[in-house]
Amino acid sequence: MTGIAVIFPGQGAQAPQLGAPWADTPGWSLVERAEKATGERLAPLLLDAPADDLARTREAQLVVFLASLLAWDAAEAAVRSAGDVVAFAGHSLGQITALVAAGALPFDDGCRLAVARARHTQDAADARPGRLAALLGATVEQAEDACSAAPDGCWVANDNAPGQVVIGGTPEGLEAGTARAREIGIRKVLALNVGGAFHTPLMQPAADAFATDLAAAPFADTATPVLSNPDARPYHDAAGWPGRLADQLVRPVRWRDTMPALVALGARTFVEVGPGSTLTGMAKRAVPDVRLVNVALPGDVAGVAAAPESSENAHG
Repeated sequence: MTGIAVIFPGQGAQAPQLGAPWADTPGWSLVERAEKATGERLAPLLLDAPADDLARTREAQLVVFLASLLAWDAAEAAVRSAGDVVAFAGHSLGQITALVAAGALPFDDGCRLAVARARHTQDAADARPGRLAALLGATVEQAEDACSAAPDGCWVANDNAPGQVVIGGTPEGLEAGTARAREIGIRKVLALNVGGAFHTPLMQPAADAFATDLAAAPFADTATPVLSNPDARPYHDAAGWPGRLADQLVRPVRWRDTMPALVALGARTFVEVGPGSTLTGMAKRAVPDVRLVNVALPGDVAGVAAAPESSENAHG
């Protein structure tokens, strides 16, 4: 059987009414269960919240997390029937989704951690505003050069794929960094519509606060590894995840390295589970020979088995 890597998106994949296609499916009971576990009203975020509300860090993270788990609930049986799941991975917030899917975290505890992470990162962003910008066509070395123009206020935040590196920092730091990027010939600098400088030292207050929540969470060892964002390495153990998840908030996401690491574990198919197809687009550039499938909507589940053995994605 073919090896499958299951990957989950992070903040940025949110959109209004992501829950609407799932509201009449049996899996919608997960939303009700999540509301009981967290004491939060989550269904309105998935069904009624306008785009302006979902642009906030807290709301964006919760919507993507829940929509991704709704999709995984619907797709898991089909994915496991289509091949051997050799690894899980998630981009940023998607790391928690991946841990729930892999069995490293019970669903209720994963929901509570997602709520806590969203709250802490929102609080950190409110206390010390920051921004992100994508440098398209840049290498990591060029991004580091750009950040050197503001050594105390700009850092590499995501190494996403060949030619796509994200930098983040204070508004002043990012302005200096993006100006330097243009000076050294980066072909396109794109400001991202996010509410904070995620995966930079500006998130240290969030990491400190989140560490308390993580210390109380009942992580479990897993038969299938989950890859960690800061080092792109696979882990089976429960003990290391509190430290890794706190560290993840202040260190760059090494997604470009994660994709070949998944291939090295035996993955020949990547199934992106959750809203959008951002991770599939990155994989096309980084590991073009793998089969790519998206499960964002209920109708996409059939494509897990039906998609051809090629690098064409089945949705989006």
